[in-house]
Amino acid sequence: MHEPNLRVLTSPETPPRTVLLALHGGRPVSRAPVRGTHFAYRRMFPLARAGQRPDVAVWVLRNRVRGWNEPELDAVGDAHRALDVIRRAHRGARIALLGHSMGGRVALRLAGEPDVVGVCALAPWTTPDDPVEQLTGRIVRIVHGDRDRTTPPETSLTYSRRARRAGATLSRHVISGSGHAMLRRAQQWNAQVSAFAADCATARCPR
Repeated sequence: MHEPNLRVLTSPETPPRTVLLALHGGRPVSRAPVRGTHFAYRRMFPLARAGQRPDVAVWVLRNRVRGWNEPELDAVGDAHRALDVIRRAHRGARIALLGHSMGGRVALRLAGEPDVVGVCALAPWTTPDDPVEQLTGRIVRIVHGDRDRTTPPETSLTYSRRARRAGATLSRHVISGSGHAMLRRAQQWNAQVSAFAADCATARCPR
């Protein structure tokens, strides 16, 4: 099986205080390898660059396979490996997770990991069974287009309400006229990522 691939998009001249890790979307079930040409992966590049700051390194993960794949949770496992690499490369740096669709689900799932200060989930795929307790104490920003037919915005609204009841502090933003691919109103999506990166760049690392 292919190994997950990490690509460093931008890196400051001095050791970064924050690393933004971008996680792409996928499918509920698929063992097909993720190619570098797949749209779900390529779409993360301009979004991730929107989080660029002088003290932030921006990385993009390409998963081994396209699926979430219960019960193995391949996408979660690949993100775990990426976090380990980041910790070795930049010991003590804050980690901010940026995910779209399935990648948003992965990011939300891993919010409680050491050194993760925040999660930005774009059009996230969420279910009523997804845990929410791990979001407490993290910066959480959820963004959804009101024309999304792949992961309807009502699902992230329900998730957000559950998370708040569990003690999480989060912000949820709706982008009018935009769908799941985030191609319409692209500047608004980028602005959300930029604001998230700015918030994380001054956050205290959880321990």
